[in-house]
Amino acid sequence: MRPTMSIGLFCSASDGLPAAYETAARDFGRLCAVHGFRLVYGGSGRGLMGLAAHAALAGGGQVTGVMPRHLAGRERAETRLADLRMVDSLAERKQVMADLSDVFFVLPGGVGTLDEAFEMVTWYDIGLHRKATVFVDIDAFWTPVLGVFEHLDRQKMLRAHVRGGYDRIATVDEMPAAAMRHRGTAAAEAVA
Repeated sequence: MRPTMSIGLFCSASDGLPAAYETAARDFGRLCAVHGFRLVYGGSGRGLMGLAAHAALAGGGQVTGVMPRHLAGRERAETRLADLRMVDSLAERKQVMADLSDVFFVLPGGVGTLDEAFEMVTWYDIGLHRKATVFVDIDAFWTPVLGVFEHLDRQKMLRAHVRGGYDRIATVDEMPAAAMRHRGTAAAEAVA
């Protein structure tokens, strides 16, 4: 089955995280499979990344991993993937994920996840793509970060069009509707 769209996922590769985050990652992967979305993620078999990928695979979904060679051991590259793309750097990982994805979602993660999410919003701002980045605000994890966007907006440091480049949902259950909503926005803006 050909995927209806490709969902980029940025999140933690750390194990032992709060149960709510692990459940969200599993649900995210499961929903990708149920809705026929291809999951495009960082290629790790660990942490939230691994949980999302394993759930998508268990549901019969298509999963593409993008793993920098220098992190393959540390992040335990997921060897069960039919499509694991090895790249030379973190910058190349982001570029490949951006090229393959129709919209991006951000589950809880650390500074690497922040870097990936902010870069996708930045690329939206400067016109390198018109793909939204959606923060899944599980237990208000991303609320402080989203407050930074509000602060930038109040200080007139955020161009008006950037507001279309990021969004927030409170639960993973909202992901399919948000994906379709933002896919339509990206397609309309690409034509304009």
